[in-house]
Amino acid sequence: MAERLIDVLINICGFAMIFLAGGFIYRLMSPFICLRKGRWAKILLLLLFSGSCGMVIWIGDPNVLYTMLVFFPCFFLITQGQPAQQLSLAMISFCYIMSVCSVIDSYVYRLEHYDYIVRLLRPAIFGGIYFLFRKRLPGEPLSLSPGMWKLMLGLAAMPFFSLIAVVGLTYYRYESVLVEIVSRNQGLAVLPVILLGCLLLLRAILALSDYERLQSESRLSALRELYYDSLQREQNQVRTLRHDMRNHMAALHGLLERGETAKAAEYAGELLGSPALSGGKRICAHEAANAVLSVKLGELERLGIPADYQVSLPENLNISDTDLCALLGNALDNAMEACAKAEKPQVRLRCRLDKGMLMLIVSNPLAGDEKDGLSTTKADVKNHGFGLPGMAEIARRLGGSLDACVKDGRFELVACIPHTGAAEV
Repeated sequence: MAERLIDVLINICGFAMIFLAGGFIYRLMSPFICLRKGRWAKILLLLLFSGSCGMVIWIGDPNVLYTMLVFFPCFFLITQGQPAQQLSLAMISFCYIMSVCSVIDSYVYRLEHYDYIVRLLRPAIFGGIYFLFRKRLPGEPLSLSPGMWKLMLGLAAMPFFSLIAVVGLTYYRYESVLVEIVSRNQGLAVLPVILLGCLLLLRAILALSDYERLQSESRLSALRELYYDSLQREQNQVRTLRHDMRNHMAALHGLLERGETAKAAEYAGELLGSPALSGGKRICAHEAANAVLSVKLGELERLGIPADYQVSLPENLNISDTDLCALLGNALDNAMEACAKAEKPQVRLRCRLDKGMLMLIVSNPLAGDEKDGLSTTKADVKNHGFGLPGMAEIARRLGGSLDACVKDGRFELVACIPHTGAAEV
């Protein structure tokens, strides 16, 4: 009875070690993964990582292929985002887990009390790697542009196929002593490299994310600089007008004294049309959005494109300035490009908080080269195309959606993003 109780406790501790190892993997990978909404996705991801790292993976064991057939569909079910993002992270996660398990199971089995050592080594190694990365991990999910995720997919394929070749293609190693020796030496040389490659890929994703974030902040800073430059010009115009006001009043007084009312009215009209008197437009209370919209609407005015806009955003939003400005700026850039090809150009913009949703609607005339979906119409796809695909990625990452359609003979872009914590205006 006592021995049976001890066996039960040992099994419970074994399962606890597996879940502990899965928890460390989850803590390491979760900042890189965009999960579907709901607590169920987090629980399933933890179970997927725990179950995968609990598999016995020998060199030459087909278990790695069986695990892969379950791992990849489940990973796609739990996560969301671009296909390249999902597939690259699935490959990295799978190679990370399988490389550690293969090394432990293939090279520790000769030791005494092998079962206990393996159960302890898994959480020890995965935990050590997590604590090594912990300070570098961000507090929110990372994001990369579609082009960068495609690059990461190509890089992630190298450790993935190396793992399959080393572990899966040595199935017949037991039929020859020489083949077994070669396969074991090959695994000892390649598996640590696969593990290191996975960790370097995670580090590269962190670095690329920081780089793209700095680029976005740089673009936002440039827009703000343009906005504040325009304010400075308006202030200079006001000071000049104030300085000359005495002379203007004297000129008006002289015209009225001589009875030249028509000339006086014309002179007064010129003064009223001065930019210094018209003042700068305050489009909305949100500073970053106001900066971008002031610049973009000013460009529309200089191009002679009529703009019908209604923007009502509060001072504070839960959406980052870079994401919000990317949505607004790219939507208006695309609309301006379409208007340049249209006979009757006009841009219509609506943006506000409504029933817990940030709504953005931008419509413009059809340019004649629209494509289905959200793909770019530019020939130079490598240097363009962030607009619609990038906006769609931002919307998905924030839990919303981006749709494009033709309505009443016009191209219409609609973004809906959940928002809480700010009063609707």
